This record gives sequence, C-alpha cells and structure tokens, in this order.
Amino acid sequence: MIIKPRIRGFICTTAHPVGCSTLIDAHVGWMKAQPPIAGGPHNVLVIGGSGGYGLASRIVSGFGAGARTLCVSFEKEPAADRTGTAGWYNNLAFDRLAAADNLYARSLSADAFADTTKSLVADIVRSDLGGVDLLIYSLASPVRTDPNTGVLYRSVIKPVGRTVHIKTLNVEKGVVHEIDLAPADDEEIQATVKVMGGDDWERWVAHLRHQKLLNPGFKTVAYTYIGSELTWPIYWEGTLGKAKEDLDRAAAAMRNILAPLHGDARVAVMKAVVTQASSAIPVVPLYISLLFRVMKDMALHEDCLRQIDRLFRTRLYGDDVVPVSDAAGRLRVDDWELQENVQGEVRRRWSMVDSDNLVELADLGGFRRDFLRIFGFDVDGVNYHEDVPLLS
Repeated sequence: MIIKPRIRGFICTTAHPVGCSTLIDAHVGWMKAQPPIAGGPHNVLVIGGSGGYGLASRIVSGFGAGARTLCVSFEKEPAADRTGTAGWYNNLAFDRLAAADNLYARSLSADAFADTTKSLVADIVRSDLGGVDLLIYSLASPVRTDPNTGVLYRSVIKPVGRTVHIKTLNVEKGVVHEIDLAPADDEEIQATVKVMGGDDWERWVAHLRHQKLLNPGFKTVAYTYIGSELTWPIYWEGTLGKAKEDLDRAAAAMRNILAPLHGDARVAVMKAVVTQASSAIPVVPLYISLLFRVMKDMALHEDCLRQIDRLFRTRLYGDDVVPVSDAAGRLRVDDWELQENVQGEVRRRWSMVDSDNLVELADLGGFRRDFLRIFGFDVDGVNYHEDVPLLS
C-alpha cells in the first residue's frame, strides 16, 4: 500500500511503518553516540511509552543506561485495509533494535487504566525483571474508565471561571485568528482531573508496592507542562492545569509512602513540544510555533529525546543531579524555555503576529513537520511513493 497522511484537524488516521522505523533508528543511533548515563536504572516500566516523552524515556533508559524496559500503551495493529497506529510501529522498531543489542524489551498493548492490566504487568515484572527501579508515567488519553465505579470520564480543554478571548492558529491553513473559549463547569473540571490527574499514577505505584516489586531506591516520574503566561488562560489556569495540580498532590503523597524504600516520586515539568495532544489545545500551536523559532535562533531548542536525556543526566541520575527545582518539589527542565530572553522575544512576537507575518515570525513549517513525523511522515530518506507492507 502507498500510505499518505490523512489529517482531520489535529488527528492523523494513518501512520507510515517505514517512516516510524526510520525515526526510531535515528533516535537510537543518536542516543548510542552519547556517553552512558552513570548510575542509571536497570529495570524500567514506562506507562505510555509508544510516543512523545514516554518513548524518549524508553530510548534513554534502554540505550543510554542499558536498562531492561517494559512498555504499556494502547495501540491498534494494522489490518488488510488500514495502517496500525504510529505507536504500534514505534514499539515494533524499538523492540527490534533492543533485541539486536541483547537488551530486554517488551511492549504490551493494553488499557493502562484497567486493574487487569496492572495485574498482568505485575506478573511480567515478577517473572522477567524481578522488580522495578524506575516507573515513568506518560499517558495522554482523553478518556478513562474508573476501575472502582465503571464510570467513563472524558477530559475537556477549557478555561476555568471565565470566558477567555485569545489568539490562536489554524495550523492547516496558516491563519492567525481570535476565539472566545467558554469556561468549564464543575463536572467537566472533575472529569478532566479523573482522566489526567494523579489517581491512576498512584494506583500503578500502589499495586507494584503491594506486590513487593519496587526495588530499593525506586523512583517514579510523571510529566507535566506549565508554560508561560501566554498559554496559562487555557492551560495552567484551565481544566488541564487542575489535572496537573493533582499530579503534584499525588507525587507528594507517594513520597511519604515510598520513604521506607528510600524511594522518590516527582513531577517533571517539560518544555513545549509538538504532540498530537498539544496540537489539539487552542492557543498552544501558535505559542509553540513562535517559541520554536526563537529557541532555534538562540540554539536552545530541544526535541523530546534531548529533553529527556537532560532530565536523566541532570535531575535523576549521576553525581551532579539537581534533585528539586522549585518550591512544589517538581523537577524543572523547562528552564531554557522560560529564560527571560526567550520569553521576552516570544511576547514581543505574540503582540505582532498575524496571518500576514506568521511565516516571518514563527516556525510554522517546523510545527507542521514535527506533527507529521509523529506518524512517520516527512522523514528524511523515506520514499513515500513506494508500496510498503502494513506489517513492516
């Protein structure tokens, strides 16, 4: 089949197996060219490890620290008339490269929110790994079924407390325009916290702890984003921010529980990157496009892999780590994004940007390319006119 991107809004319904594989090859190649991560983890469980920061964490753990990795993600296999998800192909490529280096790697496609999945993973950890040194929590799902009640919750991306009038970007058309965003009601806020907050993260750690599968010195990290005041009305001050605050609550609670193991639980604050999730948030694509242009011009830009590599080397492992970076106990690796020289220039451009000067002021092409590469498209060296098997 000749596979082309089929994009509807912020969703791409196709993925290119060769493109995904080529990208994983490149990422692993870059990682293997870096110095080994001193004192890194040996056994790593990544919840949501098929893309974005979760996948980068798996690559850094496996090929930077030599860790054995187990990944849980909800992916669709290819069929005769459709491609698999990008994450399915990413997992396939990662496992292939790990096997070539004699690294243990297993990718499990399952609902990470379900208790049955937690039990299955515990059995795998017990039989294959013996215990876990690091648990990365990097889920990006819009829905969650509460395992206690069976209620299905759907997250929303809305402001809280007031209607917000703000600039945004139609990425496909390259048009800057203004929109009004109505506030969420209490039920929508609570549903978003249920889906994207810290409850499921806590359940994973509690299940493994009760099964006595957490090794001494165990660490767990969940990823979040705070951003600047330009995105706060829809992000940190909105429903997403309420959910992310609940991650802070969960981390603090788990730190107390893990103390007997000399363990730790932290929220890591990352820089803005292009993901399918971030593409769906009003305002954020415009902010990211401006930010990328500024950070690339200042030689400060990091992709997911380089950001996670810095997190591991400077915040989690090694002799010179900075274990806590703010008053809430979070690990901050959004520090380069929030430098005043960066933010000052982004604010200046934000005040000026419109549809006519967008290409001059922002990195719209880079945003579009990063989005396509999530699904294996626009990857250097791949012939997209070639007929490829869906199962490759």
